[in-house]
Amino acid sequence: MSTKKSLLRRVLGGRDRRGKWDDFSRSPSMSMDIPEATEASSTSSGVASQDDSDNEDENFLDPYSDVREHMEFLASRDKARFAFRTESHDHKEPEITSFAAYTTYLGYAVLIVCGHIRDIFARFTGVGRYVRRNTDFPSDNLQYFAPLLKSWENFYTRRLYHRIQDCFNRPIASNPGARIHVLERVSSDGNKTMDLLDSLDPTESNQLREKYSAGSHYVQVTGNRVARACLNIGSYNYLGFADDWHRTCGPDVISSLKNLPVSVGSSRREYGTTSVHREVEKLVANFLGKEDAMVLNMGFNTNATTIPALVTRGDLIISDQLNHTSIVNGARASGAAIRTFRHNDTDHLESILREAIVMGRPRTRRPWNKILVIVEGIYSMEGEYCDLRNVVRVSKKYGAYVYLDEAHSIGAMGPTGRGCAEYCGVDTDDIDIMMGTFTKSFGGMGGYIAASKEVVNFLKHQCAGSSYHNSLSPIVCQQIISSFKVIMGLDGTDIGKEKLRALRDNSNYFRMRLNEMGLHVLGHYDSPIMPVMLYNPTKIAAFSRECLKRGLAVVVVGFPAVPILMSRARFCISAGHTRPELDKALEQIDDIADVLKLRYGRSTFG
Repeated sequence: MSTKKSLLRRVLGGRDRRGKWDDFSRSPSMSMDIPEATEASSTSSGVASQDDSDNEDENFLDPYSDVREHMEFLASRDKARFAFRTESHDHKEPEITSFAAYTTYLGYAVLIVCGHIRDIFARFTGVGRYVRRNTDFPSDNLQYFAPLLKSWENFYTRRLYHRIQDCFNRPIASNPGARIHVLERVSSDGNKTMDLLDSLDPTESNQLREKYSAGSHYVQVTGNRVARACLNIGSYNYLGFADDWHRTCGPDVISSLKNLPVSVGSSRREYGTTSVHREVEKLVANFLGKEDAMVLNMGFNTNATTIPALVTRGDLIISDQLNHTSIVNGARASGAAIRTFRHNDTDHLESILREAIVMGRPRTRRPWNKILVIVEGIYSMEGEYCDLRNVVRVSKKYGAYVYLDEAHSIGAMGPTGRGCAEYCGVDTDDIDIMMGTFTKSFGGMGGYIAASKEVVNFLKHQCAGSSYHNSLSPIVCQQIISSFKVIMGLDGTDIGKEKLRALRDNSNYFRMRLNEMGLHVLGHYDSPIMPVMLYNPTKIAAFSRECLKRGLAVVVVGFPAVPILMSRARFCISAGHTRPELDKALEQIDDIADVLKLRYGRSTFG
């Protein structure tokens, strides 16, 4: 057992018993002397001989050879600063300029004032998109029934969100790969409702269809529907399984339909467990180096139902202030006390832990039953990875349990895709609960919990997601199994290794170019998520529409998903992208940055 742990620490870049870094884990190619696991170009098991690496390099045509040295320097610098904390620095995340802050507040003030004026006129004239119409339904008689929504309760939805609703919930008519077909939508009531272009009156639809067909990105899909061919730089397809599914996972998934049902129609505790569920759980446990695992049918519910099963009244949750909504919902539903620490600030975490242990529970001062520290591997709205090494160190110092959400980091970080723990050189034995999802890197759905057998067996009986929710589809399980085999190299190919290398290179190149443009870009190198700050609410819609006009499918995010001043566009890069595609996208973004004045890194005014 000790031999296995020693080997694992060497592969993951861990310390030996004397507290020194293993020479095995040092990478001679790094420009900085920091602990580093085997490079992504090694075999999927994370260990390769030097001869194998040399042969591989001879056969590999590097599309980023002209910028390779600079990219690796930037990535190793960020890793030293933020993952290993071996390099002191004064780096700060971009801050909103005073001009952008004033104009953002002004923009929201104008929208709110204009919205209230519209509501007042609609109330007195009886004319408006949101005026309540009298119907024969008994529930519309307000003498007997309370209104479902009052005007002030859904003001934001009506007067702010609906103005830019065309930028969200865009339907597609293709596989969600690096290149997608986005269906065109139009609205006749100021974006209150949206219609697909082919679902309108035939005469009007033909006129609009002719208008759209003149565009350079026009394409027709099944049913003569109008769509726009776009480069997808906004969705979770990190390892590009949506692009080569028919080659990598499709044959096994399609053949599984002969023996497996699409749904088992039952929870795991009843008749919802099949052989493929067991196989997925075994794969996850082996992949992460944990004793056991369990899978659930939804990533959001994995957090929302697992956390209440782990902690309850008399327990304390200490959560990073930027944790995902699913973690927030699970914490609130648990009944446990909740404290938050400043994002990635382990000194603040330590002070909270120290106070919690010294002071105990409020009023009674009795000690907490248990303390659970919850962090994420990659924060989805920031593109930053967790300071996992120090989080684990501080938590173990004070006897707290660690819960790691790897929804965005599993399969996307680390030389072999094993997530934030591998990337940061943390032994998974030191992480009590490991959570992740299959929706980002594996081309599937659902989530998992990996922990000790004792914890997993407890959760299988106590977690509502396992006990009461429908079991994960066996067909989806097969997709997960097939993608795991590709990532781990168990399919007998180097496809998984190539995907991991392509994702890292594409992400670092895209981030480097965005920074060179003078944009405010959040996050760290080696993260596939790149938020670019827009700030002003009017720029949310403008950026999204300008990108769509140029054939780029992007995600924009505003309040309440992020703070009111922190509106942003979020790029998610995939292994399925090529450098020419990224260069073309960057050229378009560069033009949009000039049009919308987004270069806050160079000028106060953008």
